[in-house]
Amino acid sequence: MDEKVVEMIIKGIGETLYMTLGSVIAGYVVGLPLGILLYVSGKKGLKPNFVLYRILDFICNIIRSIPFLILLILLIPFTRAVVGQSYGSTATIVPLVICAAPYIARVVESSLSEVDQGVIEAARSMGAGNFRIITGVLLVEARTSLMTGFTITTGILLGYSAMSGTVGGGGLGDIAVRYGYYRWQTDIMLITVVLLILIFQIIQTVGMKVSAHFDHRKR
Repeated sequence: MDEKVVEMIIKGIGETLYMTLGSVIAGYVVGLPLGILLYVSGKKGLKPNFVLYRILDFICNIIRSIPFLILLILLIPFTRAVVGQSYGSTATIVPLVICAAPYIARVVESSLSEVDQGVIEAARSMGAGNFRIITGVLLVEARTSLMTGFTITTGILLGYSAMSGTVGGGGLGDIAVRYGYYRWQTDIMLITVVLLILIFQIIQTVGMKVSAHFDHRKR
């Protein structure tokens, strides 16, 4: 490989990490509160609200049912309005966040639902309000499951960021499409695939080790 190809691949790695980590962080800014609301307003939540739960549930189900590539195309006008363009790594973060937020919300809802009701009742009996129970009990007790969900979500978004390369999303996926598909340079395509696998494995390994560290059941 010549120097230009190496520089292009290094840039592609940077763009891929930027899209993945940027969308995960922004996705959790939206998805974490949404997941907490789903849990709290659910049938067995701290403050059940049938109407609110059904609205949030419907929105999450609708967005999650749309394949990412189709969602990416549907959101082109919105993406252009937000970041000023519909292609490139920054533009790709917009649909990635919208795609990730409902998934994250479901992960959070599921994680909080796994917390032992006895712990919640004990906190309530000591005078803790709903906000205190959420921040001091639920999120703390569910941290292992939440961290596992974070790891899985990051891996999924890594795959989606690569998929966005088919419509000029940037990163390693874009390189694989441009050189592997349009120019049929299989060596470059294979390198990008290997790099994506390595990045995925690193994310999964680090994430699972952090999850195991927070798992009080193993102590």
